[in-house]
Amino acid sequence: MKKERYLITAALPYTNGPVHIGHLAGVYIPADIYARYQRAKGRDAIYICGSDEHGVPITIRAKKEGKSPKEIVDHYHRLIKKSFEDFGISFDNYSRTSLPLHHRTAADFFKKLYDKGELIEKETEQLYDEQAGQFLADRFVKGTCPKCGYEEAYGDQCEKCGTSLSPTELINPVSTLTGTRPVLKKTKHWYLPLDKYEDKLRKWILEEHKDDWKPNVLGQVKSWLDEGLRPRAVTRDLDWGVPVPLEGAEGKVLYVWFDAPIGYISSTKEWAQKTGKDWKPYWKDDSTKLVHFIGKDNIVFHTIIFPAMLMAHGDYILPDNVPANEFLNLEGDKISTSRNWAVWLHEYLEDFPGKQDVLRYVLTAIAPETKDNDFTWKDFQTRNNTELVGNLGNFFNRVMVLTNKYYDGRIPEPGTLTDRDREVLEEIRAYPGRIGELIEKFRFRDALASYMKLAQLGNKYLAEEEPWKKIKTDPDRVRAVMFTANQIAAALAALGEVFLPFTAEKMKKMLRLDEQIKWDRVAEAEPLIPAGRQIGKPELLFEKIDDEAIRRQIDKLHRAKKAQSGSDTAPLKEQTDIETFGKLDIRTATIREAERIPKAKKLLKLTLDTGAGPKTVVAGIAEHYKPEDLPGQKVVYLANLKPVKLRGVLSEGMLLMTENAEGKPVFISPDEPVPDGKQVK
Repeated sequence: MKKERYLITAALPYTNGPVHIGHLAGVYIPADIYARYQRAKGRDAIYICGSDEHGVPITIRAKKEGKSPKEIVDHYHRLIKKSFEDFGISFDNYSRTSLPLHHRTAADFFKKLYDKGELIEKETEQLYDEQAGQFLADRFVKGTCPKCGYEEAYGDQCEKCGTSLSPTELINPVSTLTGTRPVLKKTKHWYLPLDKYEDKLRKWILEEHKDDWKPNVLGQVKSWLDEGLRPRAVTRDLDWGVPVPLEGAEGKVLYVWFDAPIGYISSTKEWAQKTGKDWKPYWKDDSTKLVHFIGKDNIVFHTIIFPAMLMAHGDYILPDNVPANEFLNLEGDKISTSRNWAVWLHEYLEDFPGKQDVLRYVLTAIAPETKDNDFTWKDFQTRNNTELVGNLGNFFNRVMVLTNKYYDGRIPEPGTLTDRDREVLEEIRAYPGRIGELIEKFRFRDALASYMKLAQLGNKYLAEEEPWKKIKTDPDRVRAVMFTANQIAAALAALGEVFLPFTAEKMKKMLRLDEQIKWDRVAEAEPLIPAGRQIGKPELLFEKIDDEAIRRQIDKLHRAKKAQSGSDTAPLKEQTDIETFGKLDIRTATIREAERIPKAKKLLKLTLDTGAGPKTVVAGIAEHYKPEDLPGQKVVYLANLKPVKLRGVLSEGMLLMTENAEGKPVFISPDEPVPDGKQVK
């Protein structure tokens, strides 16, 4: 069926902390690109989100800070909403689940399921803190995971092995409120029988969507379905959330996993109230394409639980796609809000004013679309300086400068176009289709790379034609070249709006492209910017980021982690035994020679004096050490590591290193002279 409208949602962020780059790369930037693209195509598309304000982490933070949950959510809702606005995330509506409109919508949803007999009422025994005088919701309980033995698992999930849990499954549970051991106490709750919809979900997902959903999403869904679905509680004993709309349910609220996705519906209703439009076609008409953008940890909720809720209700459409991303790490370590190991959006906007698009670009280029990926400040700097400044910015600036220099800022009449000119103009017209197809398939990294190839085409074309050399000898040729180059620049401005909205606006302003250029207009034969058009003066699109700015960010990360934890020490790994440790043969050696490995930015080939002949070790330290500075350096290395080929070089061991406060790898060396080959015990 042809889709007449698009409803695009992004996972509701918890209002117990700010937004960080992991959230942006995983959810909000991909969804924003997709929404901007659909609008550029002239389609009826709305982008919906809002703050999730009813999670247990919010009540935990409130207790920790001595505030009310309302104070916590008000503060972070304002911070998150402003950060999104300043960053250019183009929500059509950003709502919040504490609004009366949402409470009514969620309560009505629950009541509809209750009245239809879709819910199961059960009396069960749940953990109760006698000292605090309250039942313990999942995050108020910690204990040992029954699957992997991790001793700090929460009552809803083990953060080490990822297993979903219930508080009563924990071994040796402890209340996080008082530190006491809870007791079991009877309480009544309502459950959604997910098992009732198992066959329908299996057919809908694994048959109808097996070819268009991402493999990581299908894999996680299949795993859940193969384990068998069970009824899941939709209410809990808590004093913060949407009250259960039934008599005799005092002190009970809707479970946050149940009320949060309903926030997409209430936010759409709020949008409709503000715009005077009807919200119902976006949720109740099969010709609407509903797309949920989420992170890896929300796959099950948006592919199994929320669809089961919608099936049980009966009045709503099901999502067409759920393009979930994997996780983004930071400087080789997992992003952790508790350890303050994160790059917070509001702080980035303060530290790098006017550079929203640099972060948008980098996070799109490294988006964890199929596997976890890593953000480093050094890579951020390199991509800005080489790809944005050196490629896109360089081409656009040259076009603006030369047009102003040769023609007083007026697009020249092209005269006679050569086959090369026509080839370039034809190539421009192919880009909307290429990029658009990748966006439709949720391949945003590839779509951005394709867009940047258009800038590369421009740079290559100017380098071939050299208008700065021909202006005196062949001015007619230069007019054709600069006319063609300006068409590339205009295409970059038009197509760039979906990826780099602030930069695209600057480009349009300089080119005096006041009219809104629709996506498909770029594919037409008519020039995007006509001859005779007066353009503006050149301004730099991007500026280089220096080493000092990057050093400050790395220092800031380590200071923040140290302030949070009291030290820079990483958490200890699992305990081992003396027999396992005894298998490691750690020895001293001296670096005799060092050289770079061709086409490997991070790797050095080291030849070690080991006391028993030379050994070759490949080490990832080329970004921090010059080869000529290393001969004579005393090192400690793992001597009995199984040899492995790295970039064609056989590595026969591994250096043991640590890092300093700036994150630079440093050698571990004996503090007294020690012969090569001595064992480390």
